[in-house]
Amino acid sequence: MTLDDLSRRGLVLLGCGKMGSAMLAGWLERGVPAGSVHVMDPVPSDWLKGTGVHLNAGLPPMPAVVLIAVKPQMMGEALPALQGIDGCDTVFVSVAAGTPISAFEEALGAGRAIVRAMPNTPAAVGRGITAITGNGQVTATQMELAETLLEAVGQVVRLADEAQMDAVTGVSGSGPAYVFHLIECLARAGEAEGLAPDLAMRLAKATVAGAGALAEEAAEDPAQLRVNVTSPNGTTQAGLEVLMDETTGLPPLIRRTVAAAVGRSRELRDD
Repeated sequence: MTLDDLSRRGLVLLGCGKMGSAMLAGWLERGVPAGSVHVMDPVPSDWLKGTGVHLNAGLPPMPAVVLIAVKPQMMGEALPALQGIDGCDTVFVSVAAGTPISAFEEALGAGRAIVRAMPNTPAAVGRGITAITGNGQVTATQMELAETLLEAVGQVVRLADEAQMDAVTGVSGSGPAYVFHLIECLARAGEAEGLAPDLAMRLAKATVAGAGALAEEAAEDPAQLRVNVTSPNGTTQAGLEVLMDETTGLPPLIRRTVAAAVGRSRELRDD
């Protein structure tokens, strides 16, 4: 199954909020014809109305892909819209947080090829990372197609087991919020040392964004990059002695942070 096959058979997008819109924009930029995309969304944005996709109209009977991008609490109301799809050769891809593959197998029927994906919010600017895993019905070709579609909003990694999704949630799913809070904290610390609020925030944002880009693009690992910045007995070393303290510093704090998020993910999954 190729993108040409997808263009011929059609792609269904159920839900077009922030994540769905980011993915749709990426697909259109990559050459997926708007006329091959069918979107179901109860409150379409003006942007969506202007894309030229089929909007809240009849769905193709056997689309190549159905991508489910509605919030978990809306799932019961949204999934009936897919009942007219034959689905024998369709791969269903879900980006709904916390909803296991088994829930879709129960809702959509046995024998459906289902891929569960966990993207994160930097997907909105094409810099996300998405973890994916599928059930036993997903073919290698279908998994490749799902990966290709999700690469429209960033990197994609495959998981060996769905159980790893809880850890992914704690690291990359929730991780952007941890980084945003780091920016807040850096800016406040700058203010406390006499910087104007707008200047402190600008410095904090650019520092975190630049360091992240360097960490991703450099040949060295983050530990070496840290060493490269740190002069013996210099200012950075003084700050790191506080931050890297194994009892009161960042290592135990981040460990507790991720563990709390993973624990909550497991609770939601088991509810």
